[in-house]
Amino acid sequence: MKELALHILDIVQNSITADAKRINLKIAESIKDDELTIVVEDDGFGMDEEMLMKVTDPFVTSRTTRKVGLGIPLLKQAAEECEGSLRIHSEVNSGTTIKATFQHSHIDRVPLGDIPETICTILLYGRDFDLLYEHLTDQGQFKFDTAEIRQVLQETPLTHPDVIVWIRESLTEELRSIAATTT
Repeated sequence: MKELALHILDIVQNSITADAKRINLKIAESIKDDELTIVVEDDGFGMDEEMLMKVTDPFVTSRTTRKVGLGIPLLKQAAEECEGSLRIHSEVNSGTTIKATFQHSHIDRVPLGDIPETICTILLYGRDFDLLYEHLTDQGQFKFDTAEIRQVLQETPLTHPDVIVWIRESLTEELRSIAATTT
């Protein structure tokens, strides 16, 4: 994939399909430590031990619409190509945690990509779940929590066009303020 945001979108889509009510996305970028970490944690159906052992095989999927599942295998490959790793912890009826680490400066690491657009795309699924997105860099950090936004909006849905525009602009501004730099 051209950017890590597409991997994130795919993994979060898995969480939504697993009927997660809460999805936590954490991205930690450190130039100083030369590391990029992406963690997606959910409270969905989870996987049994048998599925957990097979989930990185591209020819294994729980989907009935196709016979291949490339999301997790491609993320694993991308991480390993950048001196990183992929770890998965899952328990049936408790959820799943996927953690991918990358050497931040690795020449083969694809860009993080358009995270604000990815978050908006996730929210446009319109399903009943909350998303906590945390982003940390050497310059600072911020949190975005749809549960807090829902309280403020009350009856207005997160999928309302004006809300999506506001979310995209807010996330873009927040990310600019904590942008990791090489200087």
